[in-house]
Amino acid sequence: MSTMTDPASTTSAPSASVASAPFTAEPAVLGTELRREPVAPRAPWSARIPAGQVLTIVDLDGNQAVDFLAYDAEDTARAYSVQATLQGQDSVYLTAGSVLRTHEYDPLMTVVATDVERHDTLGGACSKESNTLRYGHHTWSQHGCADNFLAELSKYGMGKRDQVSNVNWFMNVPVDPDGALGIVDGISAPGLSVSLRAERDTLVIVSNCPQINNPCNGFNPSRTEMIISAGATDTQKQEG
Repeated sequence: MSTMTDPASTTSAPSASVASAPFTAEPAVLGTELRREPVAPRAPWSARIPAGQVLTIVDLDGNQAVDFLAYDAEDTARAYSVQATLQGQDSVYLTAGSVLRTHEYDPLMTVVATDVERHDTLGGACSKESNTLRYGHHTWSQHGCADNFLAELSKYGMGKRDQVSNVNWFMNVPVDPDGALGIVDGISAPGLSVSLRAERDTLVIVSNCPQINNPCNGFNPSRTEMIISAGATDTQKQEG
């Protein structure tokens, strides 16, 4: 979740050159549901997703950004790399078929289904420091995604040095032809979701974004839900 301003000039649709990847996909075979957990507004969440299993993130109330980190669970130095991911797909947005990659281009997770046309990779995560810089010193006491990330990372013996660039699921950050970025109202709605298949055992860290200074959460952070499914069995894959 970014802390950038949201000028009206950024409300135009992104150019085709940066939004060329299609968002439609064949329905994913999620398999048996194993776990379902609600995440309160502004709260963190984390889980280890074994290879082959699918994580579905549901925007329960609509217009809620979900900040997201991913690591190889067996070697957390191999983390999601926004640079490798974008170079690998030639687009600044994530959509169905996008592969989240490490800095060595190894796949971590694949977007197997999405109800939302595109997801942000550029906006970053909010923090006390960035809020103060962007919105003024009166925001210093506000909770940020950086706080949520650090709280969850500490459960796995990790810290600030391990926090990498993040994905912002459901967040709308259009890119103008001149390269300008902005934050505008989200393109999600209640009940819409995105599903990711783990390509290796993956540690996922989530911040249900607490930002109230820009429209990424409609100025009113709300609930999300995390669903872990078994994924397709070999038989299901062959039949599909």
